[in-house]
Amino acid sequence: MFGRLGAPEIILILVVIVLLFGAKKLPDMARSLGKSARILKSEAKAMKAEGQQTAPADPPHPGEQPPAQRTIQSAPGDVSSSRPVTEPTDSTR
Repeated sequence: MFGRLGAPEIILILVVIVLLFGAKKLPDMARSLGKSARILKSEAKAMKAEGQQTAPADPPHPGEQPPAQRTIQSAPGDVSSSRPVTEPTDSTR
């Protein structure tokens, strides 16, 4: 019953979406969805790269400077929506 969606059903769903949200808001929603997907992808890459790095043998000394902050951008060259990210410190050792 619900397994197959044909062309008429898809067109009906799209018409309902346009009626609910309005034609003016749809491009903005698609743009923000794309930015969110890019941010999620970059965060996943950063977490994967961080997981592959080896941990230092000894904890940092009290007099050392903390590591520099990273900046995550939602799109290449888009600095208007970039935000600084503080790295979590592991104090469980």
